Amino acid sequence: MISLDLADGERRRDALRAAHRAIAAIDGGEIAAWAALGAGALGSRSGRPRQLGQMPAFAGDVLDPAQSHGDLLLQITGTTARVTRQAAERTLRALPQWRVRWRLDGFRPENRTEDGRGLARNPFHFTEGYGNPATSAEVAERAIVTADQDEPAWAVGGSYQVIRIIRLATDFWDRDSIHEQERIIGRRRDGRWLDGTPSDERPVFAADPHGRTTPLDSHVRRAAPDRRHPPPLVRRSYNYRRGADDQGLIFCCFQRDLAKGFEAVQHRLRGEALAKYTLTVGGGYFFVPPPGDGWLAALT
Repeated sequence: MISLDLADGERRRDALRAAHRAIAAIDGGEIAAWAALGAGALGSRSGRPRQLGQMPAFAGDVLDPAQSHGDLLLQITGTTARVTRQAAERTLRALPQWRVRWRLDGFRPENRTEDGRGLARNPFHFTEGYGNPATSAEVAERAIVTADQDEPAWAVGGSYQVIRIIRLATDFWDRDSIHEQERIIGRRRDGRWLDGTPSDERPVFAADPHGRTTPLDSHVRRAAPDRRHPPPLVRRSYNYRRGADDQGLIFCCFQRDLAKGFEAVQHRLRGEALAKYTLTVGGGYFFVPPPGDGWLAALT
């Protein structure tokens, strides 16, 4: 992931068109890439997606400005690290109108798809992705902006993207027993629920009102206390490693509504047992435009 700021003196219209062309030139085959707009890329609030701004600091965050926000986010994924790096360098060479604000490479160990859901193992040894929808229609229902949301017309078909750079205290975490780790997360390492419910089914937390089986401050129970109505967002996170003392998760999610999606979950997570093992140091709010280039004409 690469966050960019508009270089001094550059015209926003020309810079956005150049970024759109550069991403289109690499997208396809071994590469999947897209650009997402930060609030700074859109100038005044007129015509801006109504919830797009700088990501606030939530409880426990220590946001480093050098790793936070940005006018434009480039997300470039590939089949191998070498292919991805080459595509990223090619794209940056084509964008002299922009300067790099921050950059972070991610990876997805044991990346796979099961029952329509993309799964991977995070640095805490747990499989992520079971909470995502399994069909493209369900993904769209959670993530894609619709015409009845009072958003600018050009934004319909787009999606709000949240990035969170989360440092994880892996050494501290690994001192705990697997049993304790599973109670902190609220799932088994393989995705099964603590009450024995299979990973692809929904447990009934109401049957465990005092949290004897799944603790009330476990991550999954705080994030989605009613599994019948999961949070309206879609996750796609990546691990990162910048050294023995700096590794963690690039949390990434998409939603049609920030307040109902990511922000509602984030407020519920306050006080979770997992908090002492995590520190959010960066990231930002962005908006992925709808497919095509119609949004460019509307903005410029």
